[in-house]
Amino acid sequence: MTEIQIQDELVARVEGHGNIVVNVSDGSLEDCEWQVVESPRYFESMFVGKDFEAVPHMTSRICGICSASHVNCSLKAVEDAIGVSITDQDTRLRKLALNAEILQSHVLHLGYLALPDLMDSKSVIPLADTHEDEVRTVIRLHKRANEMLETIAGRSVHSQRLIPGGFSKIPSRSELSELRESLEGGFEDLDAVAELLAELADQLPDFERETEYISLTHPDEYALYEGTLYSSDVGKLTNTEYESVVNEYVTDQSTAKFAKHVRDSYFVGALARFNNNYEQLSGRAKTLADQFGLEPVDYNPFNNTVAQLIEVAHLFERSIGIIDDLLERGIEPQTDYNRPDIEPDDGRGIGLLEAPRGLLIHDYRFEDGLCQEANSVIPTNQNHGNIQQDMETMVPEILDLSKQEIEHTLEMLVRAYDPCISCSTHYLDVEFVDEAHH
Repeated sequence: MTEIQIQDELVARVEGHGNIVVNVSDGSLEDCEWQVVESPRYFESMFVGKDFEAVPHMTSRICGICSASHVNCSLKAVEDAIGVSITDQDTRLRKLALNAEILQSHVLHLGYLALPDLMDSKSVIPLADTHEDEVRTVIRLHKRANEMLETIAGRSVHSQRLIPGGFSKIPSRSELSELRESLEGGFEDLDAVAELLAELADQLPDFERETEYISLTHPDEYALYEGTLYSSDVGKLTNTEYESVVNEYVTDQSTAKFAKHVRDSYFVGALARFNNNYEQLSGRAKTLADQFGLEPVDYNPFNNTVAQLIEVAHLFERSIGIIDDLLERGIEPQTDYNRPDIEPDDGRGIGLLEAPRGLLIHDYRFEDGLCQEANSVIPTNQNHGNIQQDMETMVPEILDLSKQEIEHTLEMLVRAYDPCISCSTHYLDVEFVDEAHH
């Protein structure tokens, strides 16, 4: 057995612990596994017994990158369960918070995790020396997204302003105007990043595997904050029956659950949203898609990175539109440290939205204001099975490459999904058994 392991001194570019094991004998693939070895974290059990105000804030701690997505999704489930509605203004502000976080996450992945692969660099750190202007451009874009979430949610990580029934504090008219100006000022940097990635796009492997794409869809907008479950294979699905869609299951190779629907696996995330909702992208986003030659339905998982860039353009434009609507309507004032007076009903509530990495679901049951049961379905869990299927298809196609090239290509595949295995980041162990050592 020949073992190839990426050394610890290399900068990690996936979140969490994962192993790739590939066994080849006599030119044939015997074993190929995407193994998730991250320790289980049992968040759902921590929610049980907690009151409806505490649960959303606890969910933000599931992930330091997707904290606003978890809070938003958790609030949708909590409010559905206890019989609380929010105003149109609060809905628009929550959409802005979600947009900000997706921008944060996409720019982070594009600039710090994917770009080094395309520029033949071990990490973004050496790129800061060789391509200082490009790295500074990425940093400026990321900074705008951070500041956007701070404006809407109070801080860029583990926001506390989003609460059951609305917001504890909302941004002022002047803060929203400044945010709009910042977003307008970001288009030049966005164009520069797009131009750079377009020059490097031929570094993305030419690989396709037909699969099912699942996302939310909405008749009036590119579905992120709200919508109905949709499958590229069967069409619209029922949100309340999500368990029959995700079909989570346990596998020996993973401490995380896998998922499947019509096929043995499905794909969630930017590429799934692009494939299912292309027509509702903004004008600038569609122009960018044309620039990269990306059109639905695209079956190359490496183009998830391109789809993220296209979504960045959409989110800049859509967020400006939301701010314009809010400013035109006028901001309905509320006191700071607002705490809605809520008498919670008993019941079950389900929240769905599109987190940066794809479909996120929170499902709770409350009695007397206390959580009795909880279930959270994480985007990356839904993608594990698709990563596995991609690897099984890809490895036989690249066996003529060197071990180092195979290793790098498979790592790129995992990074293309931008997996959020945990809040920590570690590299991948890649193990091969070839015919010479079998």
